[in-house]
Amino acid sequence: MSEYHKIARVGDIAPGEVKVYELEGHRVALCNVDGELHAIEDVCTHDAGPLDQGELSGKEIKCPRHGAKFDVTTGRALTLPAVKPVPKHEVKVEDGDVYVALSEAKVTGTRRRRRR
Repeated sequence: MSEYHKIARVGDIAPGEVKVYELEGHRVALCNVDGELHAIEDVCTHDAGPLDQGELSGKEIKCPRHGAKFDVTTGRALTLPAVKPVPKHEVKVEDGDVYVALSEAKVTGTRRRRRR
């Protein structure tokens, strides 16, 4: 786990909302699940799609490209076509500020489209 970085204020993201922040070359999706903040890498492990553009329903986020679902509280892949988890980042809140520490986990094995 790396050091914590301030990325937002608690009031910046409403329950049920997802916002993306750039942090050390990573796109971090900050998700508000019933007032609890969770951070995941903003990339589908199936084909590198942007998860923030999908739907957040409860603690599940759905990739807009092929419908893979992930649990934002754990990063676990819940439905096909994704089988690998998305990296989950640590979140802490201090005095209304939201801090994220990037996970050491990397997204690997995403499907790449072949040129024809």
